Amino acid sequence: MAEKEKQRYIEESVPGMQITLAHVIARPVPELYEKLDMENTGEAIGLMVLTPTDSAIIAGDIAGKMANVNLVYVDRFGGALYFVGDVSAVYSSVKAVEQQLEMILGVHTCPITQT
Repeated sequence: MAEKEKQRYIEESVPGMQITLAHVIARPVPELYEKLDMENTGEAIGLMVLTPTDSAIIAGDIAGKMANVNLVYVDRFGGALYFVGDVSAVYSSVKAVEQQLEMILGVHTCPITQT
């Protein structure tokens, strides 16, 4: 009887260059600040998730330069970015990050959502 050939599978995870979440929370509930371990300033919160994950560093730089927002959290390992400011500043920063990363790095963007 012939032996069965063993098959091997090699899996790799290669993240694309994309923004998978671009969201503005215009009027966050107070509990959200507490859960995120943030000072309750009553300001809007901008959330972005990016790959490659290190692009969150570049996005944070762009966001901080484009409008009057304060960076709260930059996760270069998970690709998350949070920042706060007034609604128009937060939205402008999210839009600027999308435009700049698309132009500079060829990152695929997603629609900006808002609640």
